[in-house]
Amino acid sequence: MTATAPRFGPSPIRRPLAAAALLTTLISLLFGLVLAGASPASAHAALTGSNPQDGAVVDTAPAEVTLTFSESIAMGDDSIRVLDPTGKRADDGAPRDMNSPGTVQYGVKLHSGLPDGTYTVAWQAVSADSHPVSGAFTFSIGAPSETTVALPSTSAGGGLVGTLYSIARYAAYAGFVLLVGGATFVLACWQRGAASRPLQRLVVRGWITLTAATLLMLLLRNPYTGSGKLADAFDLNGLQAVLDTKPGAALVARLLLLGAAALFIAVLFGAYAKREDEKEKKDLTFGLAIGGAVIAAGIAGTWALSEHASTGIQAGLAMPMDVLHLLAVAAWLGGLAALLVALYRTPGIDSAAVRRFSRIAFGSVLVLTATGIYQSWRQVGSWSALTGTRYGQLLIIKVGLLAVLIGLAWISRRWTGRLTDGAQPGAEASEEAEADEAKADETAKSPEEGEGPEDGADPGEGESGQEPAPEIAPERAAQLARQQAVLTATKKKRVRDADPERSGLRRSVLAEAAVAVVLLAVATVLTSTEPARTEEEAARSTTATAAQGASGPVNLSMPFDTGGQNGKGTVRIDLEPGGTGSNELHIWVDGSDGKPMDVPEVKLALTLESKDIGPLPVVPDRLAEGHWTASGVQIPIAGDWKIAVTVRTSDIDQATIDKNAKIG
Repeated sequence: MTATAPRFGPSPIRRPLAAAALLTTLISLLFGLVLAGASPASAHAALTGSNPQDGAVVDTAPAEVTLTFSESIAMGDDSIRVLDPTGKRADDGAPRDMNSPGTVQYGVKLHSGLPDGTYTVAWQAVSADSHPVSGAFTFSIGAPSETTVALPSTSAGGGLVGTLYSIARYAAYAGFVLLVGGATFVLACWQRGAASRPLQRLVVRGWITLTAATLLMLLLRNPYTGSGKLADAFDLNGLQAVLDTKPGAALVARLLLLGAAALFIAVLFGAYAKREDEKEKKDLTFGLAIGGAVIAAGIAGTWALSEHASTGIQAGLAMPMDVLHLLAVAAWLGGLAALLVALYRTPGIDSAAVRRFSRIAFGSVLVLTATGIYQSWRQVGSWSALTGTRYGQLLIIKVGLLAVLIGLAWISRRWTGRLTDGAQPGAEASEEAEADEAKADETAKSPEEGEGPEDGADPGEGESGQEPAPEIAPERAAQLARQQAVLTATKKKRVRDADPERSGLRRSVLAEAAVAVVLLAVATVLTSTEPARTEEEAARSTTATAAQGASGPVNLSMPFDTGGQNGKGTVRIDLEPGGTGSNELHIWVDGSDGKPMDVPEVKLALTLESKDIGPLPVVPDRLAEGHWTASGVQIPIAGDWKIAVTVRTSDIDQATIDKNAKIG
């Protein structure tokens, strides 16, 4: 019999509620994104400033290098390194905490007597949300030079270790979803499923996956946030250092909670599955529900306490919201996986269990809507961040997948509304299949396993005196057992396919599960991506620094008079781009008649009196009559610079003129 697709005409209010939830999710999410009024939420730390600045040229070697960050970070002994042009360390290797209210700053002292040249500053730390961050920049003393130091091409947390850690993160989320969602499905939707082997395997595999992934993350944590070398995963000193951090403590707490979860699973699929007294089973259901909820919330809390929710604005509210979000995801997606297994592997599941799961899924969607709105506002906060950052773009993809998933869930609800138990062979078919399997096992037994005559009996006759049945060779018995297993599997498939409504429901649930796998992958990447607010703040800081470093070309015109014959004229100066770093200088000398004036010598000096820098001499080269030029003129920092020009018109006649100009 072929399945008939459900009609999408008028239906009771409860059936299209999932579609209404989708509309509510999209509208509310977009509304929440444009809300503003709170300070930026910190998550991944970003470098917001440094002294010296990136690309700066200083006249003398600074006593120290300081770095300013957008949020608190964890610094190690080797977190800031300053390398000279030959690649040798130029710092004392001991970062100093220079934090003050509202400012997160660290510094490292430099060696005395550093030679001129280009120096590289490389830094690596762990942000408050447990993710490693790193970066590098250069500055020059005296003048830029060649350097043997290559800036790192990959950021912290990359490479093979980063890939393995990311896989473990995904596996941990997947294991949590299967463990919590599968157990919830059994307790709240289909208690007879506690005796179902396929559902038992699903939940146990979820526990194993989460436990293995947590152990792997604990071992990889040290190289993930440090050297990036896989061999350091077995460094006991590094492991001890990890245990002293917030993420390490969260992973250990998760392992302890998983020990309690193992006991919960043993009771659920042991004593609970075998309990027959209704009152005792009801009491045990209540106890398991309370205990399981505490364990599930505790495991979810290990993520909330160590990642995005634990830092930034309103952390006290964000962490419980994150726990609710994770529990809702697990109840929905994990229950979906359990329903899929039940529909494909357990023909005896009744329509009431499917309807109960449908109600749980709808409640989970409502919780996801509320918590998702809050999380989106907290981590994004503006339209520009939504469309212009990687976090925002991933969030759009996640919302799109969620919309598809809710649409498929609505279709599944329509199939659920058509389910009936009257025409379904149900438990009887399941029992018949199990009987066939038992019969196949009996057929496969050899005489040595209990099929021989009783002690004292005549092997030549049976119990009734009739001729005994001929013995079956072990090879033939195994062949018959395999044939019986094939027949049993065929019968089970025929039972599953007998109800067109269940066939349609299975297909729609399978489509939901496929989308859910992709959605979970996107959500995992999202949790390890720099939040949009922080990325925008870092971009604004970089833009502001660049703006300070390049305010536009400097154009000056200054008259001069050397006192000698034909000693009067005008000097015109162009300095491009007119910011910190390297600049191009052009000097034109015009006579009193406005024509180019050929003079023996022109010199220039730059002085920043407010910072006691200079004079920095510049000796231009003669390019043509009345035109002098110099390239690579270094402006170390922005400020109100005094530009002094010396013009010599003869062996004894010269004049120096100056004018202030804002550079950078």
